[in-house]
Amino acid sequence: MAGVSAGAGRIGWDELPGHVRQAVERIIGDRVVEAVSQSGGYSPGTADRVRTAGGRRAFVKAVSPAQNPDSPRMHRAEARHTAALPLSAPTPRLLGCHDDGDWVALVLTDVDGRHPYTPWRDAELDATLRTLEALAGTLTPNPVPGTPTAAERLAHDFGGWRRIAADPPSRLDPWVAGHLDELCAAADRGLTGLAGDTLCHLDVRADNLLIGPDGTVTVVDWPWACRGPAWLDTALLLVNVRLHGGHDTEALLRRLPLTSGADPAALTGFYAGLAGFFTDSARRPPPPNIPTVRAFQQAQADALLPWLRHRLDHPQTAG
Repeated sequence: MAGVSAGAGRIGWDELPGHVRQAVERIIGDRVVEAVSQSGGYSPGTADRVRTAGGRRAFVKAVSPAQNPDSPRMHRAEARHTAALPLSAPTPRLLGCHDDGDWVALVLTDVDGRHPYTPWRDAELDATLRTLEALAGTLTPNPVPGTPTAAERLAHDFGGWRRIAADPPSRLDPWVAGHLDELCAAADRGLTGLAGDTLCHLDVRADNLLIGPDGTVTVVDWPWACRGPAWLDTALLLVNVRLHGGHDTEALLRRLPLTSGADPAALTGFYAGLAGFFTDSARRPPPPNIPTVRAFQQAQADALLPWLRHRLDHPQTAG
């Protein structure tokens, strides 16, 4: 998982090798005459809205190991997942993929939209929550063969508290230091609570969403897709909402149809696992050419820990 803007030093369309640009143009069926780089996200590869001589539009994402050794694998996974998504899902369509073993370029439909405003505005948050609820229905049962389970995706990440207990940082929140055993146990419960047959995005946050001129919401960037409970993506979005402030995330958790019916201990465990992942990852050196991700992970840990502490200290009130 990835997961304030990334500010990555990404490359642009003109920096792609000629054979990659030509492959993209063959997929689109016309010559690209304009490319506008998009901000946000964490990939150091291209993220360009392109226009062709004949007026066609597309969205192009391209990367090689030279930018980041893990990014091509993520692009390949996104291509597989996006190609298999049903047409009824509010997601981009994959027009084609170029993969020469080095460069991987995805050509997707260009979605007319912008990222939600943060702090989240009520109308955009409501529209996004309704979209995630409908999306969970559309993607149950899971329509993409071969996707891993959420527990498989998150098994290493949710071991963050154990890694911290084995090698504690010099500056560790005193409450965390005194509750590491409880946090480890909660994260373990979180993993066991991730059963389900809904295709989940697993990285829902403002910069992976687009709000259209008519207010419709499109969910973009699907490299981490997995099988899990229908509530997972909604619970994830609330971490982003809490990060940016202005909303009572506990009240939302209790009110929303998908999360209000979930096991409270499973939700608490899910947030415990995420908080351990963010806290542990934030102290690591940044990945190549993604310098700001650690600060973003620390910010998410700082936002999530007080909520998690409340839920663990007052389980009878956790919804």
